[in-house]
Amino acid sequence: MAEQQYIMTQKGYDEAVEKLKYLQTVKRQEIVDRISEARSHGDLSENAEYDAARNEQTMNEIEINDLDYKIKNAVIVSESNDKTIVNVGRKVRVYDFEMEEEEVYEITGSTESNAMENKISNESPVGAALLKHKVGDVVKVNAPDGEYKLEIREIF
Repeated sequence: MAEQQYIMTQKGYDEAVEKLKYLQTVKRQEIVDRISEARSHGDLSENAEYDAARNEQTMNEIEINDLDYKIKNAVIVSESNDKTIVNVGRKVRVYDFEMEEEEVYEITGSTESNAMENKISNESPVGAALLKHKVGDVVKVNAPDGEYKLEIREIF
């Protein structure tokens, strides 16, 4: 079975590597220290601090494994200077006909997406619809809750 690939910009890759390093060193040690402190309180069978620290340790190790896998299978896309077409790494100003408003999205790889920062994955319905289109193009977005149209107004 072929390994899954993860599209990342160089910036996103560097951030993922830094986060992995933090999780493996700083956070892992903080959790070990909390587990040790909780153990010193005696009976572990009714020790909520110990249980919470062990759960956090499990979640941290899962995140480390997931991030490590994504970094090892990263495909770094070079950011093009071409602002005439939507590509990963570009910001796009669009007009949403249904909502009657403009929005700016940054097209990223799936590991870099962050809805709170309007960073959308190239694999998301909006990201996939916008890719390879130009200013003035009207694209159809096939979203889970139905189809809608966006007009590309600016690529930067």
